[in-house]
Amino acid sequence: MKELFRRLLAYSMALIVLFSSMSFTVDMHFCGDSLVDLSLIEADNCAMASMPGMSENDRMLMDEMGCCTDLEITLEGQDELKISFDDLSLEQQVFLSSYYQSYLQLFNTQSGVKASFDGYPPPIIIKDICILYETFLI
Repeated sequence: MKELFRRLLAYSMALIVLFSSMSFTVDMHFCGDSLVDLSLIEADNCAMASMPGMSENDRMLMDEMGCCTDLEITLEGQDELKISFDDLSLEQQVFLSSYYQSYLQLFNTQSGVKASFDGYPPPIIIKDICILYETFLI
C-alpha cells in the first residue's frame, strides 16, 4: 500500500510539472458568427471562401465585407522551473547560507578540542598499584 501511494504521488508530481511547463496555442477562424476552422497549429484564413458551391461573386463580396475574424488563444507555461540564487535578496542569501552551514554542523562528528596528551606515550608502570595497596574492583 505504501509503495502504491509513493508511485501514485511520484506520477502525479511528474504530471503537474509537465502540464505547468507546457504551453500551447489555439487558432480559431470565424466567418460571421460561425466557427469555420479550429486548429492547434494555425487556422486557415478564409476557408469559407474556398468552399465548393460558392460563386465568384459571393467570394468577392465576402472579401470586400471583411466579415472573417481570427481569434488566437495562447496559454503560456512556466518557463523557469528552478529559482536562481541570484534572484534572492541579500538578507535571504545570508539566511540560506547560515541555515545550510548550521545544518551541516549537526552531522559533524569531530569535536573542535584536540587532546593535549595525544602525542605523548603513557608512563611506564614500575609496580602494580592494585596489588601494592590491595584495592580490587568487585
